[in-house]
Amino acid sequence: MKYKITVNNQSYEVEIENINARPIVAVVDGERFEVMPEGSAQKEAAGKPIEKKAFNPNQPSLGSKAPNQALSGDTQTAPLPGTVVEIFVRAGDKVEAGQVILVIEAMKMKNSIRSLFSGAIENVLVSVGQSVAHKQPLIKFTDMSDTAWM
Repeated sequence: MKYKITVNNQSYEVEIENINARPIVAVVDGERFEVMPEGSAQKEAAGKPIEKKAFNPNQPSLGSKAPNQALSGDTQTAPLPGTVVEIFVRAGDKVEAGQVILVIEAMKMKNSIRSLFSGAIENVLVSVGQSVAHKQPLIKFTDMSDTAWM
């Protein structure tokens, strides 16, 4: 996906190849970067250490008035609109980042949705057969500070 972001009054075009891959590959104005989200194992890539940065896909934008309670904390949202056809987890399950947690069918294509977080699932917010919108909450994770098993 391509994004246009502004940092310190400077605009950048950022393209994310696959948000579920580790490390995440981002192309910023034609220059390729590999970023390992916080909590993932840090690895060496092409002889250079990967810069470790925190990643929160549900961070409210600076312009938002009040954060949406459903999106606060560690909630995984739908990366595309479609229909939930299979769910592999339930409340209380422990998952690793990158593990397939559900399948969304969009335009007759089945898309495996992988967990962005390692942790315990607090609540599954969708059911099989349900239509979901882009960025609709799918899975709510427990407070990551409470997960002592990691």
